[in-house]
Amino acid sequence: MAFEIDVRHVVPAITAPTLIVHRVGDKICHVENARFLAEHIAGARYVELAGEDHIPSAGGGDEIVDEIQEFLTGVREPEQPDRVLATVLFTDIVGSTERARELGDREWRELLNRHHAAVRHELTRFRGREIDTAGDGFFAVFDGPARGIRCARSIVAALHEVGLEIRAGLHTGEVELAGSDVRGIAVHTGARVASLARPGEVLVSGTVKDLIAGSGIELLERGVHELKGVPGEWHVYAAT
Repeated sequence: MAFEIDVRHVVPAITAPTLIVHRVGDKICHVENARFLAEHIAGARYVELAGEDHIPSAGGGDEIVDEIQEFLTGVREPEQPDRVLATVLFTDIVGSTERARELGDREWRELLNRHHAAVRHELTRFRGREIDTAGDGFFAVFDGPARGIRCARSIVAALHEVGLEIRAGLHTGEVELAGSDVRGIAVHTGARVASLARPGEVLVSGTVKDLIAGSGIELLERGVHELKGVPGEWHVYAAT
């Protein structure tokens, strides 16, 4: 009976605001039916979605709910990013510009490849996750600060063997996860801490110091600093 119903002759009489949502591969109701409705209902809004399911809740109904919400209210519910506690690590080659000038493009590129391989090897060992690589620096995250510190120290040692000095910095705080991206004030704080490190040094924020009590990692006071773009004053420590 449902397939015998024909409402084409009354469609032009519809004057209410109308939203038509149809999956382009719908196996029960052909997409041309929806396109006909969109053409003959004055002012109708028509949205085609991927997929072949006929039941709205099948194949993920959230996208249909989003369309309905926007149609009724004019806006969509903003997607809330996941926020988690993480330890961020930043590394950077000391004097990279001068070193590149001394070696020339080819040798510097080969040395950078060795640098990248060494860093990634240590990240794998200590279960760190690489987030970004910008030229001669790495940004990675860990689920714990002690593991991040030990990884940083191992990276410093490994790269010293290939003739490279690096600096590193770590901070622990709440970050936003947006796909493969990690962002937030904690990320900026970690980067600022790293920028204060001396060649071959691993610096950590006071937050990290408080979290690694009992880990056996020794820290040396490196003073109180203002971190550009980060509120307040920060105690910084060197991991030995």
